[in-house]
Amino acid sequence: MGSIKDIDPGKLIEKTAEELKKIKEIEPPEWSAFVKTGVHKERLPVQKDWWYTRSASVLRKVQLNNRIGVEKLRKIYGGRKNLGHKPEHKKKASGAIIRNILKQLEAAELVKSEKGKGRVITPKGQSFLSRAAKSSK
Repeated sequence: MGSIKDIDPGKLIEKTAEELKKIKEIEPPEWSAFVKTGVHKERLPVQKDWWYTRSASVLRKVQLNNRIGVEKLRKIYGGRKNLGHKPEHKKKASGAIIRNILKQLEAAELVKSEKGKGRVITPKGQSFLSRAAKSSK
């Protein structure tokens, strides 16, 4: 097996989300059923377990980028806002969702925070992702 770059991201995120459901620290807050994922979205997420999918995706992004912060993740998950007849503009995703996911991943010891540098993946997080990658093939 090479790295997580060699596996289809959709399959990896799907398998990682299933594994994250088994971790007690990672659980959607009660307000997650009522929020959009950003100002550029018009509706709520359709999936019931979207929190785990986004958590798996954030974990993968932290692995791929050595150090990454909330603002960079907000840009990654952002999108184009429909402004009617005016030209569309790029908007950032919700910072509260990303921040809460990162806090939960830190509580599960899959990610750790480095002061002023952002989040980095821990060895436990690397092995977690590699196990998910092996089983998603």
